[in-house]
Amino acid sequence: MSSIELHDMPQNPASSTVVAQPIAAGGYWAGVRRRLSRDPITLAGAGVLLVMLLLIILAPWIAPYDPYHGQIPLRLKPIGTPSHWLGTDELGRDMLTRLMYGGRLSWILGLTPVALALVIGGAFGIVAGFAGGWLNTLIMRVTDVFYAFPSVLLAIAISGALGPGIGNAIISLTLIFIPPIIRVAESAAVSVRNLDYVESARSSGAGSVTIVVVHVLPNVLSHIFVYATSLVGLSMILAAGLSFLGLGTKPPEAEWGLMLNTLRMSIYSAPEIAFLPGLCIFLTSVCFNLVSNGLRSAMDIRA
Repeated sequence: MSSIELHDMPQNPASSTVVAQPIAAGGYWAGVRRRLSRDPITLAGAGVLLVMLLLIILAPWIAPYDPYHGQIPLRLKPIGTPSHWLGTDELGRDMLTRLMYGGRLSWILGLTPVALALVIGGAFGIVAGFAGGWLNTLIMRVTDVFYAFPSVLLAIAISGALGPGIGNAIISLTLIFIPPIIRVAESAAVSVRNLDYVESARSSGAGSVTIVVVHVLPNVLSHIFVYATSLVGLSMILAAGLSFLGLGTKPPEAEWGLMLNTLRMSIYSAPEIAFLPGLCIFLTSVCFNLVSNGLRSAMDIRA
């Protein structure tokens, strides 16, 4: 597995987009919707994600088999086998069912760390950018410490110290996503803290908390959110890697990364079966990146 540095994560969108004025909600969001409706690539990616989300949510009702029940005589049946459209795994369990149930944990491990990092990192970044001074220096220098370690190795080290499990995997992934989100939030907050409408709020006697919540947060949240969506695909890949190494989900749970691990011994006898969990991870990651890029373009005020 190649090492992914923290500084190799998706580029900070706030560094290339300057918020010049308060966002007029009606006109701005109408423009965002219009630009998104004209972007077929983003719509296609969102459509694929929506279909996958419906399949994993409805898995208990539409999955054809029990994800944990296998039949050894039916092990490693090829794709297209009658009553097992996507074949069976090394224990004779239906692959379609396993993939649908596995998507549940994979999406949880992909979305939860990013959501937690968005809240925690966004709060620290906005405070650092708005306050400035020694508080900004303290927060940003602590953040820089995390950039000294490759994110993959840092996630493995934290998960190894905490032990295997879904909760510990979420904690380790959250910790590696907080620093880049802090940087994005800090950059966005710095770009708006001295603008006219913020200065007007200060002159009118508004407190710092009020200014941050009412004036700063609405104008920087879109940039932070768009950047966070670009991390979801990476989060899924890293979560799959942890499960593959035995540091994430534990057997017999269905999870795409763990399925790759258990099927690795079958790659020569049934390569198409071993390929399926990786294909799901790849498609989900690509689609999230497509949606993220589309949102970034649509929400760029200069667009």
